[in-house]
Amino acid sequence: MILLAPPSIEDFGVFAAGVADRARALSLPCFRGDLHVNLKHDHSPVTAVDRNVEAMVRDCIHDAYPEHGILGEEHGESHTEAEYVWSIDPIDGTRSFITGWPLWGTLLALLHRGVPLLGVIDMPVLDERWIGIVGSGTTLNGKPCRSRQNTQLANATIYATSPDVFSPPELEIFELVCRAAKSRRFGGDCYSYALLASGHIDAVIEADLKPYDYLALAPVIESAGGMITDWEGKSLGMHSGGQVVAAASPTLHREIIALTQDR
Repeated sequence: MILLAPPSIEDFGVFAAGVADRARALSLPCFRGDLHVNLKHDHSPVTAVDRNVEAMVRDCIHDAYPEHGILGEEHGESHTEAEYVWSIDPIDGTRSFITGWPLWGTLLALLHRGVPLLGVIDMPVLDERWIGIVGSGTTLNGKPCRSRQNTQLANATIYATSPDVFSPPELEIFELVCRAAKSRRFGGDCYSYALLASGHIDAVIEADLKPYDYLALAPVIESAGGMITDWEGKSLGMHSGGQVVAAASPTLHREIIALTQDR
């Protein structure tokens, strides 16, 4: 009898990259095509592409790892009490996707006992893919990348997808942080976090995110030398709230958290 070794985190990474390839093959040909857009119960847009990509990813996971759980944006939860759980955001930035803006991506994460260990940020239009593996580092298209380590808040560039993601009290806190920073920019969805992991920007502050929006980001950013938590400085997991702070270094992160806690 031959006993097979259990999959390693590197094996899971190879699997995730292959799934991301297949997701690209479904989504990219539809970009700037004739899309029918529906509104979900929360009034966010969704297309058949979102649903078809997630269905394909779920099928791949079920076939390869039937004992694993899944948390997906479009098709819900399945067996999320499992030791290993995959998180799927098939089109992160659907508003960008349906309006021809190229900064949308596919997000995949693998959690072990609730802790994100593997994250993929795949940007099909740009042909860029970040893979973060805890303990192994973060790569961009196979080459190691690192976040900036020496930026203080006074010299930092802060990103958020939109001011609309914040409630009025949250927007006051965001404005407080931005006044202490060098500059701010809006837009990008998951791409802002990828740019942070590659050393191009310094921080991202957002609210009203769902677990499938941020779980893949955590291994990418942390394995590149950055830090990502909720606004209270707590690690992110499946049951975290929607407030997220990502920073290029632990020192910068502490500066920002000090302000988010100044309420």
